[in-house]
Amino acid sequence: MGSAKYIFVTGGVTSSLGKGIIAASLAKLLQARGLSVTIQKFDPYLNIDPGTLNPYEHGECYVTRDGAETDLDLGHYERFLNIKTSQANNVTTGRIYHNVINKEREGKYLGKTVQVIPHITNEIKENFYKLGQTGEYDVIITEIGGCVGDIESLPFIEAVRQAKLELGSSNAMVIHLTLIPYLKAAGELKTKPTQHSVKQLLEAGIQPDVLVCRSEHSLPDDVRRKLSLFCNVEYKNVIESLDAETIYDVPLLMRKEKLDERVIEKLQLTYDSEPKLELWKDFLGRLKNPTAEVKISLVGKYVELHDAYKSIVESFIHAGAENEAKVRINWVSAESVNKDNVANLLGDSAGVLVAPGFGERGIDGKITAIQFVRENKIPFFGICLGMQMAVVEFARNVLGWEDAASSEMNPQTTHPVIDLMEGQDLSNLGGTMRLGAYACEIKPDTKAAEVYGKPVVRERHRHRWEFNNKFLADFEKAGMIASGINPDSTLVEMVEIPDHPWFVGSQFHPELKSTVINPSPIFVSFVKAALDYQSKNK
Repeated sequence: MGSAKYIFVTGGVTSSLGKGIIAASLAKLLQARGLSVTIQKFDPYLNIDPGTLNPYEHGECYVTRDGAETDLDLGHYERFLNIKTSQANNVTTGRIYHNVINKEREGKYLGKTVQVIPHITNEIKENFYKLGQTGEYDVIITEIGGCVGDIESLPFIEAVRQAKLELGSSNAMVIHLTLIPYLKAAGELKTKPTQHSVKQLLEAGIQPDVLVCRSEHSLPDDVRRKLSLFCNVEYKNVIESLDAETIYDVPLLMRKEKLDERVIEKLQLTYDSEPKLELWKDFLGRLKNPTAEVKISLVGKYVELHDAYKSIVESFIHAGAENEAKVRINWVSAESVNKDNVANLLGDSAGVLVAPGFGERGIDGKITAIQFVRENKIPFFGICLGMQMAVVEFARNVLGWEDAASSEMNPQTTHPVIDLMEGQDLSNLGGTMRLGAYACEIKPDTKAAEVYGKPVVRERHRHRWEFNNKFLADFEKAGMIASGINPDSTLVEMVEIPDHPWFVGSQFHPELKSTVINPSPIFVSFVKAALDYQSKNK
């Protein structure tokens, strides 16, 4: 188990209360005191990972440096802490059962009857402790997905109970996040749902050490005292978490509520200093006091659920703050775009981002949007499928290859300008794409070189289809160049049009590396290009 201290974050009353943001905020405060912290997420669903889930089910699938397809909360962890996470930071029920069944088949349990307790719970605890055994971290924060009382999360809650017992009271603690609803008709905050939620935890053998109460209204003293009394939690450990203007306010709000101090006291942590949050406050200052506003359209097929593009939205926030500008995203459903309405939908945008995705729904709209911004010299950024559609659009409308397509959408095309990568097997879709961080060599004197300012960068991928190098010479002759190439596979990583003010496509996903402290250079440059376009075309 190592010498790390463990914090478990559970949730009750309702899901989507923001356990990930509370965990990331607490981690930020501890990190700001000089402690080494990481966060892991345990998800109660049976999928091995979210890689095959529709984004409408679970928001975006976040890809780590080592190629794990994980929960979008890991994006928050990286953005807040400016650290890299890995496969060890996200574990699902599916993965736990998969491991246990494999061990059973190999005879590892020596003929014992395999049961939820102890075998499943032992496997869960092993994964709880994995990061603590590396010796790299002082504190491991573990977020348990879902709600206390869900059938799916019972084994995880039981594993937390056992872990708390094994680790001892100064090495492990439980923070329970809950909701205090406000009844308008009665004009009061109600504590009963929280009491019931804590009662369920107690029935499972867990006494929470800290209650974090989400609410739209401040908790008066009598409500805090009532919660303390009925939930058996010290008064000073009842913490309010009000709705914030931005998620990036939450660390400072939790600092004000002394959440970090309560944790330090309970776990007897020794630390270097009071939290150093100057860079964070500097970012917040720029975020809240923009000197300009710029409208950028995001053309995608999952625009009804903004969480499907979570990392892109956050990257715009980081890049906007860096440029002292507020980026106003105009959400455009790719399926709604056609030749008749494109000027209407995108004409007043200072930049257009065509989003990643899979499948052919909305493809024609994306191609129409790209033709419009290419011909009208509006800054354009295409990510993954967005880049691929920029290639298809150029092939059709500049090179004159009418049937040019990605073989994903049209296997019969005579110009498969985007084609299936070698070694891709479509019979098994889970975890079989090109995933994780790969090198990209940047061609000198290009927009890419200007953006990154270094000859080689490493960015993260999640794709199966790629630019077909057979056609590269034709493209470059006609005015679209490959400005980034993978040195090992010669895969085209970036394309751009030099005689356009800012027209860049990337096969990789730069949004996955953007953090508060290190915003993605390509997003920063794109937002700057949109601001320049806006000032020239006002």
